Amino acid sequence: MDQFFKTGLEINSITKSFGQGAVALKKTKFKIAPGEMVAMIGASGSGKSTLLRHISGFLAADAGSGSIQVGPHTIQTNGKVDRHIRSMRADIGFIFQQFNLVGRVNVLTNVLTGILPRVPLWRSLIGLFTLEEKQEAYDALKVIGIENLAYQRASTLSGGQQQRVAIARCLVQKAKIILADEPIASLDPESARTVMEVLAKINREHGITVLVSLHQVQFARRYCPRTIALRLGEVIYDGASENLTPQHLRTLYGASVEELLDGTEAVDFVSG
Repeated sequence: MDQFFKTGLEINSITKSFGQGAVALKKTKFKIAPGEMVAMIGASGSGKSTLLRHISGFLAADAGSGSIQVGPHTIQTNGKVDRHIRSMRADIGFIFQQFNLVGRVNVLTNVLTGILPRVPLWRSLIGLFTLEEKQEAYDALKVIGIENLAYQRASTLSGGQQQRVAIARCLVQKAKIILADEPIASLDPESARTVMEVLAKINREHGITVLVSLHQVQFARRYCPRTIALRLGEVIYDGASENLTPQHLRTLYGASVEELLDGTEAVDFVSG
């Protein structure tokens, strides 16, 4: 696979409120340098998924909010998503918690859907792909280690394998930044480790910027040098992941800290 041009991210004072005064994001701001791999943690309702959807332009912030910049693209500003957002999204890979694959078709075809933003409309409508494009998709599957499953129906794969297919789709898309929304939340521990290792590999070897929201802090500490912690839509920590000990997390989250720790860490923390 070719090296990708590195792209950074800048969130500048984004606020989002929903009905009845519920505030999901409160003047949220941070920067991510090109090529970084950053975790975003927080208990349920902290605003992680909402923020990722703003970065990809799926949601517009409140009027009067600041801006979101992904590489050269201003995704939105002052509560308005740019009218060219569809073309901008070609640079943004999005990995969903529930995989977002077409179960009835094979793995290779699912990966090939990553090419759709850069092929003519008529070809995308009938799913006509060249031999070169199919080879590109197969090469992406080799990068993540499941090329042997290329012609298997996606619905027959395990959760961890399906999530790796979603990552391969981002590679074929030639995404310059990957946003992963709780990609390991529904996986067993071994599959979760595999998916995080694949994300770390493409970050390291291809220079793709990765922002991954996580529920359990041990994965942030192991795979992401930097962590951004959210609480009720506000950034309450932005720094080295290794500093997020259970004791430090208690000062940040109080009683809700156990939601962010695995069973062993939670027991050790309480007994200590």
